[in-house]
Amino acid sequence: MNYTRLGRTALRVSPLCLGTLNLGVRTSKAEAFALLDQALDSGINFVDTANHYGWQRYRGFTEELLGEWMAQGGERRERIVLSTKVFNAMSDRPNDQGLSARHIIASCEDSLRRMGTDHIDLFQMHHVDRSAPWDEVWQAMEVLTHQGKIRYTGSSNFAGWHLVSAQEAARRRNFLGIVSEQCVYNLVRRHAELELIPAAREYGIGVLVWSPLHGGLLGGAIRKLAEGTAAKAAQGRAQVAMPAHGHQVAEYEKLCADFGLDPAEVALSWVISRPGVTSTTIGPRTAAHLEGAVRALDHSLSEELLDRLESLFPPIGGGGPAPEAWI
Repeated sequence: MNYTRLGRTALRVSPLCLGTLNLGVRTSKAEAFALLDQALDSGINFVDTANHYGWQRYRGFTEELLGEWMAQGGERRERIVLSTKVFNAMSDRPNDQGLSARHIIASCEDSLRRMGTDHIDLFQMHHVDRSAPWDEVWQAMEVLTHQGKIRYTGSSNFAGWHLVSAQEAARRRNFLGIVSEQCVYNLVRRHAELELIPAAREYGIGVLVWSPLHGGLLGGAIRKLAEGTAAKAAQGRAQVAMPAHGHQVAEYEKLCADFGLDPAEVALSWVISRPGVTSTTIGPRTAAHLEGAVRALDHSLSEELLDRLESLFPPIGGGGPAPEAWI
């Protein structure tokens, strides 16, 4: 496993990050623990969760599950870069959501308690809060940093100009600010190329990708639907995108078959290889899914295949960053 720096920091993370959205919800607890151990054994040292994950049972469930796993010992906590998030509503109370200083600090305390740890390596803002002044956000993050409860601050689902605004505010306070941005990016959704990734690279912010398969759409969805074996591809993001992209996806699966490659591994390998991408979050439900993701690290997609993919899933506008992409 080749580890890379998280943005401009000296922290080193694996190119694959184990996402925990499915753990304990679409898997059993035993299966979740086995996947976490398998990820460690594969060299993955980056684990991502959020304070509200597991909401299908109750908000905070997944963090508690991670806490149980780490409590087994074997230096599990010491071996991982632990990431969680704050923003989503944790109750119906008006101040139990967003990025107010009150909620940021309370949410961090709650996450630490649920996970049974004394610090969070990467504390991410799960969405921009347009009502929260950046000075308020950074004051809260500074308090948590000075208390040793968080090591780094990240963002997720920000626009490029949000990164700039946040980082300039942090700079005025002589604070490190955002070190990573987690965004959706895949062959079907290439919007991040326009402004987000260029802004992140300019400010030394690592790009962490979520949904590299677009909710299973790029993981052999057409074949699985025909076989009746589709799980994720039959719902959510993939289901919504299928009417508009079904023809492309069918051609994509044929293209992968022509090259003798698995569609999920090709889609993941493409994202991993993109300029500016630091790590890609995967959400395996089975050991086979995790093994396939690790195999994708070894794929070197040929120029012919890359050209075919570019033709099949063209970038937005003229390609590349804005404003050149649209002028």
